[in-house]
Amino acid sequence: MEFSITQIAELLGGKIEGNTDTKVYKLCKIEEGETGGLSFLANPQYTPHIYDTEATAVIINSDFVLEKPVKTTLIRVENAYQAFAKLLEMYNQVKQNKVGISEKSSIHESVKIGENCYIGDFAVIGENVQIGNNVKIYPQVYIGDNAKIGNNTTIFAGVKIYSDTVIGKDVVIHAGSVIGADGFGFAPVDSSYKKVVQIGNVIIEDHVDIGANTCIDRATLGSTIIKKGVKLDNLIQIAHNVVVDENTVMASQVGISGSTKIGKNCMFGGQVGIAGHAAIADGVKLAAQSGVPSSIKEENAIYFGSPAIDASVYRRSALHFKNFDKIVKRLNDLEAKLK
Repeated sequence: MEFSITQIAELLGGKIEGNTDTKVYKLCKIEEGETGGLSFLANPQYTPHIYDTEATAVIINSDFVLEKPVKTTLIRVENAYQAFAKLLEMYNQVKQNKVGISEKSSIHESVKIGENCYIGDFAVIGENVQIGNNVKIYPQVYIGDNAKIGNNTTIFAGVKIYSDTVIGKDVVIHAGSVIGADGFGFAPVDSSYKKVVQIGNVIIEDHVDIGANTCIDRATLGSTIIKKGVKLDNLIQIAHNVVVDENTVMASQVGISGSTKIGKNCMFGGQVGIAGHAAIADGVKLAAQSGVPSSIKEENAIYFGSPAIDASVYRRSALHFKNFDKIVKRLNDLEAKLK
């Protein structure tokens, strides 16, 4: 698909410097620019590339000052990063604009499907499922009975959505994720364990993104809830009856134990683990590999370590970690002298 620089500039509200007749047909990195490519410059670290890039056009900030001539055409905008992100989003929408229902899919006669939907090969959709408008369901997706899928939601290949799950609008679920599997519930009986039946469901609200191979378990009773605007990375485990409040983000391999309540606008680094039945206040930030054994009540707190402690205390303590061997040796020497 080919676009003129004039079209791009008009779309972004930008100003052209250079050849206004230039055309582009792909997006590229500035350091890997090619003829016909459109790139951007926002990070100062990549500034040297503006002078030698082979990209046909580059989006730059309106206040960027050139130190020498460039051979590429420039589009000046207020914020180059945001402008390029807008282009990426539009490109992705065009790329994924699939419509139609595959004859190789299996759809129960009771299913209600909205307008302009796509359902790929070997997708299986159970009884009484409701699918909104503009929904994209890629090949080999399974959607269980009584599930509800909101408008403009995209479910990539191989996702498994168990029965009674409710998914809002503008949700993206990446390949291999499992939504609504049983929570980990077993009661000790004599010398073994008896399964506690999980009869709740999962509710995913609007504008949620869920990464590949992430698992969100159904509740024992009631609902496991992922609220509006939450962003989950790949390989995350959300256990039964957890509530994740609005606009919280989690990096890869985070694990949240059962019945824990996570506040709004929290940020968790990779491999964070949180014990069950805890409550995490709004705005809490947990550094990668932090282990949280109990509730954090202070809003906007920053925690490190395992067990996690206040960031300022952790930083002071970290200065001494590398000296522990020397400190222990000194203590042993002192004790020997005192004896």
